[in-house]
Amino acid sequence: MKIDIIISASDVKEEKLKGKVVVVIDVLRATSVMVTALNNGVKEVIPVKEIEEALEIVKGEREKYLLGGERNALKIEGFDYSNSPLDYTKDNVKDKTLVMTTSNGTKAIKNSESADHIYIASMINAKAVAKKLASINKDVVFVNAGTQGEFSIDDFITSGYIIELIKGLASVELTDISITSNYIYKNNEDIFTFVKYATHYNRIKELGLEDDLKYCLTKDIIDLVPEYKDNKIKA
Repeated sequence: MKIDIIISASDVKEEKLKGKVVVVIDVLRATSVMVTALNNGVKEVIPVKEIEEALEIVKGEREKYLLGGERNALKIEGFDYSNSPLDYTKDNVKDKTLVMTTSNGTKAIKNSESADHIYIASMINAKAVAKKLASINKDVVFVNAGTQGEFSIDDFITSGYIIELIKGLASVELTDISITSNYIYKNNEDIFTFVKYATHYNRIKELGLEDDLKYCLTKDIIDLVPEYKDNKIKA
């Protein structure tokens, strides 16, 4: 199994993903929201790039849907919930369809549609994702959502952690960037100490969302591997 990494949603190229398994990571916070919402009973997540697309989907059938997401890490006006995974409790989301748009994460998913499979990963479901990838045993590309088209420390170290888990389950061939990601994780297993330097980490901290940071960077608390297929993400 060959493992590669793309460092931001803006760097995704269709030809690099064909025939591959993609794992999209936006640990702070979109993929953490998706995994949490599905674990708490959301029927499916529909990711879209733009606010207008989300509003168009729910028009006329608003009671069936939840609108979630952010711009500049803040809740979108008129939406039900922000991009905080802590909003998506069982009481709030059970049996609903979540339509979601974020600055980076949903864009990374939509930009990866040329892949054979697209799985959704975060720290909270890393072990489950690693087991899934090892069982499939096909070439993998981790697509880091990044921050505003740029490299993001938090997504990169999450990739490194999942790579470390896969190495214990399957034979792997790592590209240079994958080796670097794994090396960074192995030398910074106290991930909070390292991730505190990330631009997006500090943006979320400035907004007083420390509980989101703690939750999103907690390892392996959900045993679920959501898959994006036919424009929807399901558990």
